[in-house]
Amino acid sequence: MDETMIFKIAAVGILVSVLSQVLKHSGREEQAFLTSLAGLILVLLWIVPYVYELFTTMQRLFTL
Repeated sequence: MDETMIFKIAAVGILVSVLSQVLKHSGREEQAFLTSLAGLILVLLWIVPYVYELFTTMQRLFTL
């Protein structure tokens, strides 16, 4: 995994936390929850190919 992916994940985390705090303080807890959920889903979609690659590498390593 390259360092740009780590920076992207950190940026999404910071943005989601700021948006969530702003929405919670304005009384919109439901939108804050949906914002957090959308950020989590976005990051998971970015990470899934790396996890798949890890599992295929481990499978090839142990089938030798």
